Amino acid sequence: MNTSDAFGADKDRADGIRTDRGGSAKQVPERTFAALPAAHGKAFAGSWWGQAWLKALEDTALDREQLRQGRRHARAGAVGAVSVRPGRITAVVQDRDHTRQRSDVLLQQLGEADWDRFLDMIADRAGHIAALLDRDMPPVLVEDAAAAGIDLLPGIGDLESECTCEAWDHCAHSTALCYQMARLLDQDPFVLLLLRGRGEQELLDELQARSASRAGEPEDDAAGRRAPGVPAAEAYAARDILPPLPAPAPPVPESGGAPVLGGGTPPAPGVEVAGLEFLIGDAAARAQRLLADALATWHPDSPPPPGLTPSQDAVRLAAAGPGAAISARLAAGSGRDGRGLALAVRAWELGGTAGLAVLEEDWTPEPEALARATARLAAAWEEGEARPRLRATRNRWTVIGGDAQLRYGRDGRWWPYRKERGQWAPAGPATDDPAGALAGAQE
Repeated sequence: MNTSDAFGADKDRADGIRTDRGGSAKQVPERTFAALPAAHGKAFAGSWWGQAWLKALEDTALDREQLRQGRRHARAGAVGAVSVRPGRITAVVQDRDHTRQRSDVLLQQLGEADWDRFLDMIADRAGHIAALLDRDMPPVLVEDAAAAGIDLLPGIGDLESECTCEAWDHCAHSTALCYQMARLLDQDPFVLLLLRGRGEQELLDELQARSASRAGEPEDDAAGRRAPGVPAAEAYAARDILPPLPAPAPPVPESGGAPVLGGGTPPAPGVEVAGLEFLIGDAAARAQRLLADALATWHPDSPPPPGLTPSQDAVRLAAAGPGAAISARLAAGSGRDGRGLALAVRAWELGGTAGLAVLEEDWTPEPEALARATARLAAAWEEGEARPRLRATRNRWTVIGGDAQLRYGRDGRWWPYRKERGQWAPAGPATDDPAGALAGAQE
């Protein structure tokens, strides 16, 4: 196993031979990533894919003590170079006494029928095709794959382990390897598809072949009759005698400025000209963003964002910095004072509607969610680290005798809070790591 390659300069290599449905032999790809440095005092994963892997791992784990020990090994940089190939990830993990154990984590590969459905699903969505061909994996891919009956992320019992420590189930070494996998997904989410059975280049080649095949097939209409049209080859051959297509409409780089409404005539009672001009400018800016999104390749595959309540929209408008007078009206109209609106704007800038809900909602988690949150807290600090004393109140854990607090969101993430001028204020973005969140609140 080569550990000298820099992270990101991993290599693909053959690791055995497999046979495709046509009987031809294919090399099975393997990628080797150099050992990563220790990760003390920060979250394991920052990307959506890395956090999704961690959430799947922690939500399905049966032994919380093994999670704690594995996280400690991974944080300490005890996991060596990681080899990823279809169905298996492998690394050597070093214990505190410097003994080394080879650990393997196995995840079932997708079958040929599953890959067919997966590739058909991608080929039906232009946004997915464009993203994958651009070496990007949009998070919505997980939801669309699940709708097609394909689980990309592991579920309960999906991760199996083999380790030279001879543990009968997952051990600290295999768990550490799972945590390290989240850091690999931060750098390249295609590693997950390799683990499920397809290397990046093989996947892209199959997708391009499938897309090209579909482009040459005539389509049927709703009644099952062959739709009229011209074969692609014929249309391509006639390209020199057909008039050129009109140029596409140019993108709108920025919105126009708001008109000046003051024309010498006094406004009607209750109409504030400056506020109305601000709203017109905001509407123009939103229209420009909506138009840019509509022209983006990912737009057809993305659900529309949920609408905002008047209270949420007031915070969004205030985050644009409209000035003291308009901010005061937004605060009064949304039932907040000036300080409350400032805190709401900070929460919005850190987490949008989710961040605002954590600031303003006080709720009690369901027993299962509360047990999961409590277990994560218990396993967040490594052996020998100073553990803060926390007082739990519904979805909030406050440091006893301190000015830091953790809030548990409905999405299962932890939000750091700090007491400022007698009020709890957002201190940073959400994370899956409660220890990292609390460290940020105490800085």
